[in-house]
Amino acid sequence: MKKSTLILFFFLITKLTFGQENENRLNGIDQEIETLLNSYKAVGLSISVVKNNQILYSKGFGYRDLEKNLPVNENTIFPIASSSKAFTASLLGLLDFEDKISLKEKPSLYIPQLEFYNSEMDNLITIEDLLSHKSGIGEINGTLVLFPERSKLEVIKKLKYIKPEGKPKDSWIYSNMGYTLAGTIVEEVTGESWEENLNNNIFNPLEMSNSYTDLKNMKMTNNFSYGYGLVKGKVEKVVYEEYQNYKPAGGIRSSAKDLANWMIAWLNEGKFKEKQVLPKDFVRNATTIHNIRPNKNEESVFLFGDGFGWRMESQDGNYKVYHGGNTSGFSSLVLTYPFEKLGITVLTNQTNSILPYIIGDIIKNRMLDLPKTDLKDYPVIVNDIYVPSEIKQELNSEKKPTHNLSSFIGRYENKGYGTIEVELKDGNLYAIYPSYKFFLEHLHYNVFVMKPLKNVSDLFNPEFAVNFRTKNNGEISSLTINLQSEPVEFIRKSKE
Repeated sequence: MKKSTLILFFFLITKLTFGQENENRLNGIDQEIETLLNSYKAVGLSISVVKNNQILYSKGFGYRDLEKNLPVNENTIFPIASSSKAFTASLLGLLDFEDKISLKEKPSLYIPQLEFYNSEMDNLITIEDLLSHKSGIGEINGTLVLFPERSKLEVIKKLKYIKPEGKPKDSWIYSNMGYTLAGTIVEEVTGESWEENLNNNIFNPLEMSNSYTDLKNMKMTNNFSYGYGLVKGKVEKVVYEEYQNYKPAGGIRSSAKDLANWMIAWLNEGKFKEKQVLPKDFVRNATTIHNIRPNKNEESVFLFGDGFGWRMESQDGNYKVYHGGNTSGFSSLVLTYPFEKLGITVLTNQTNSILPYIIGDIIKNRMLDLPKTDLKDYPVIVNDIYVPSEIKQELNSEKKPTHNLSSFIGRYENKGYGTIEVELKDGNLYAIYPSYKFFLEHLHYNVFVMKPLKNVSDLFNPEFAVNFRTKNNGEISSLTINLQSEPVEFIRKSKE
């Protein structure tokens, strides 16, 4: 046998033996996943496992459409919610590599019309701070969800009027607004949409052919999942989260098989099939802790932090880089162990579920030869989805409003959020937002509670208390809603 043939023979035997060894570690995993699917009352899920440039395991379980009994497979498309953030960060990493931006520069250098709430924020916040939740902007999701705008730039203009939730460079506060701003930088610098940048620079090079940025195109495929949640143990179908103008924070829909390619690139310093898709230095930088995340240390899990679109921690002596996603009807996890070249993606069509983390832990223990946990010892935690409470039309007779209901009618404005129209119809008050209309149920005195009049996505409980305030002369002057850590005031506009 020639020397070259002998080398090739031993290479193939070694590769086959290694692959078989890893496959053997997953023996019986199907049965464990089926057991967990049943115990969680989950409808369906999809999984992929990669190791050293290879997809070792990729499979679907359960149903993507419960009513029609349509099965999930490895190509079924699920919304991945905040697991999208690493994609937006990567677009900025590519621009930084091409010297079109610097991650250490201020966002306003690339968005001239950007102004923050105060000069401290204007002077200190960098793009890196946006990507590591270090800006202090905070969640302020109310302005993104309840007051969608026609463009991302219109959203950005509101930042001048929104009080920060923390100190820039000296806080950790998760911020979808920060990533909306990051996506806007991509668009302003390239002259192309965030969606076009994703397709051209990430989806296409990584052969992610089942990945989308909008519901319309996702629904045009024949293999997408509906979302579900639990209400007192019963499975209920829920509506999708639209993401409007904050898609860079969570608007990607993808499959476990596509995300396997995404993980391969991250586990191989940005390379996929010998092509450098992501800059090597950016991959290292993005998976390094830039902001300490508050958490409780445990014996086997500690050192919590955030990089750029990724979270990091030490678990069982291994460096863990991951990000989860939660949206209406779906929970997801993209989990990697860079030094072990191991990646695990779990996508489920169940709201408020830790099931992806449980499955990720089980697979990790198998693949890294760690002690296995008995399935009975894992907690079953699935929070019920939001269900609107019954609307009560009568006023609280013991604590009546201080004014006739007609006195509350008007337009109420906050420049950081938008306008709420309060109207009186058939003896009841309603609050009208750009995309939603709420019944205002009387609680006591001048405080009412918002009750949705149609199905809303399972994002948060929208039953906020609305507190009407008066001027010194007794006229209704404003209303406040607890959309941030402090009440947000909407000023009543005078009639023109």
